[in-house]
Amino acid sequence: MKIYSRFKTSYKVRPDDIDMFQHVHNSRYFDYVMAARYDQMHECYGMSMEEFMNNGYGWVVRTAHIDYKRALTMGQEFTVETGIESINSKGCRVNFEIQITKTRKTACDGWFDYTLIDLKTGKSVPVTQEMINKYSI
Repeated sequence: MKIYSRFKTSYKVRPDDIDMFQHVHNSRYFDYVMAARYDQMHECYGMSMEEFMNNGYGWVVRTAHIDYKRALTMGQEFTVETGIESINSKGCRVNFEIQITKTRKTACDGWFDYTLIDLKTGKSVPVTQEMINKYSI
């Protein structure tokens, strides 16, 4: 099995992330992972989401799984570490871990299965060798 690189992006919990129970709302964890992947595509892989879109492609989430372990709270600093677990003909699996910076404890982890689509048709298309090469670092 091929081993792919993993990358970390740092964030801080903002007031608008907090729900009525005084911790980060569960939906924000998805946002954190998506934001980290967006940044990492450009900064780490050298093939940004805009480049995919300019070439007529997009990545859509097919399946998402999160295992919540402990809550993030107001002002906490944390990292989102992501990496490709596997690439197949129609997409890839990206796993992630969100870790609280101060304690180094995992807030949550999980994975997303992405499918590559043609933006004009909305249908899945094969992942190209160029894409595999750029993301196989």
